Amino acid sequence: MALWQIGLLLLAAVWLLQAVGTWLQMRHYREVMGTIHSRWTDGYMGVGNARASLGRGVILILVVAPDDTIRDLFVMEGRSVFAKFKRLDQFEGRDVVSLLADEAFIGMRGRKQALEQALQQIENAKARKSEAAAALRDQPA
Repeated sequence: MALWQIGLLLLAAVWLLQAVGTWLQMRHYREVMGTIHSRWTDGYMGVGNARASLGRGVILILVVAPDDTIRDLFVMEGRSVFAKFKRLDQFEGRDVVSLLADEAFIGMRGRKQALEQALQQIENAKARKSEAAAALRDQPA
């Protein structure tokens, strides 16, 4: 077998491995999201990400109660499709503002950007909910 054929076979094998890894990672993501949806019936959820061209990427899932206390915080960080979500229990029950001020959390590359995106999604969800409530109040009986 020629050298270029071996190279082509290796390239196809690596591509197939990446496709399987991506499928497994997406399945893990869906499982985590399903767990969150079944666990909490009120409050708000935001998801943020920070992509890195060569460094590690970050996906953050933040669940807050209606009073802005943190219920769940999951972070996935890594350079490959083998990264998994880690639940950060030490932040549960804390205020969202304290998380933004926590240098140990924010100091890690990409986390601040992902957290800001998640918080923006939460603010948008709150605004939509208050607009819907206002529209219901304004309807004639």
